[in-house]
Amino acid sequence: MKEQHFDTIIRNGTVVHSEGTGIADIGIKDGKIAAIAQGLRAGAGVEIDADGLLVLPGGVDTHCHIEQVSGAGLLNADTFETATRSAAMGGTTTVVSFAAQHPGNRMGKVVADYAALARKGAMIDHAFHMIVSDTSGGNLAEDIPALIDAGHRSIKIFTTYDKVRQDDKSILDILEVARRRGALVCFHAENDGLIRHMTERLLAEGKTAPKYHAESHPREAEIEAIDRMCRFAEFTGARIMIFHVSTREGAQIIREARARGVRVEAETCPHYLFMTVDILERENPARFMCSPPQRSVDDQEALWEAIEDGTITLITSDHAPYRMDETGKFAHGVDAPFNRIANGMPGLETRLPLMFNAMVNERRMSVEHFVELTATAPARAFGLQNKGQIAPGYDADLALWDIRRAQTYGANDLHDNVGYNPFEGVEVLGMPVTVLSRGSVIVRDRRLQAVAGQGAWLPMSPPA
Repeated sequence: MKEQHFDTIIRNGTVVHSEGTGIADIGIKDGKIAAIAQGLRAGAGVEIDADGLLVLPGGVDTHCHIEQVSGAGLLNADTFETATRSAAMGGTTTVVSFAAQHPGNRMGKVVADYAALARKGAMIDHAFHMIVSDTSGGNLAEDIPALIDAGHRSIKIFTTYDKVRQDDKSILDILEVARRRGALVCFHAENDGLIRHMTERLLAEGKTAPKYHAESHPREAEIEAIDRMCRFAEFTGARIMIFHVSTREGAQIIREARARGVRVEAETCPHYLFMTVDILERENPARFMCSPPQRSVDDQEALWEAIEDGTITLITSDHAPYRMDETGKFAHGVDAPFNRIANGMPGLETRLPLMFNAMVNERRMSVEHFVELTATAPARAFGLQNKGQIAPGYDADLALWDIRRAQTYGANDLHDNVGYNPFEGVEVLGMPVTVLSRGSVIVRDRRLQAVAGQGAWLPMSPPA
């Protein structure tokens, strides 16, 4: 074999790449994968021994709340620096987070200000969704189309929550713009009226504890809203993504819509696959509050079925970090009613190990399917070119996994700024030990090497 010069060669790993799975070397040049072959010969350069390790694409997590002010005005716990160091330690090399507009703001300024935060702190590559809460004042006519054309091709819409939710007319207007410009519209799909009705009823009955959060978000709220958004997508011809599907019925609606030709994709998250609603009966239940809430064992089985048959195509974290103190969950006091407690949990660092353990070690699915769900499909869905695969010309975003390395999660052992691990006590087998981003080692032997600001913004390409 002709000798080539590479900056780095990863030797003798079991590589899961676009042409199959097998032992190979990976040659890296200028941050890109230049060659994949056995016995690469090369001149001077760094060599990394991957013998006995799996070499996988770095994870792509397309649902992360980072350095974001919520609709309720609460800044979440993680900066770009703390969130992306946690992501890197979990084997994720690309994140898509939310540039969140609040009423009265121009979307262009929102994205510019958010991009400045990312440039300062992000340790890994990143892109943004635009959370649209206000279509007036030139936002829909001017700012959003210009931002889409500039590469911000994902819009997030809430169908519930004060200050951020959109009514049906506005949703249809946004879908039309997105279809014309080649953008994807993502939905937090829950029926606002059902949630308001149940919340008022529970509070009137004195049912204020965190465990009643689940009852305030009935499964019918998700079912109705998913169906309505799929119908809107069918009517407009727009591409949509349903975020954090949690119910059997929701998955079935998406399955049927896809069969009709609706351009809809869907994701779910580890907390719906590995937690059920009874977790809100545990000590300090506020740490497990999320929206939609966790559901039943039957719903978990249905979600796995939807993953297996391709109805659900992505697994993301929905990393939504709030500390268990007055800066986060208890901003309204430790005895606040459930509707005044911030929703969300950390998940950037645990997503891949949890899914690897369940899919590969427990033999639910293949390692290739794991890669597809957690890296390849998310990159493809959001037009993140050169991400999510190990192939010549792609960015050298790689995670070397020790499949024999076991870890039992502790109470506060993550690398974010949240202060607790919702998966405390869970044991996983298989961990990323060395991680590269565009050819640079950012985690070496489970030690962080990355620096703040080294990550790059990624434009989203138009759909094929």
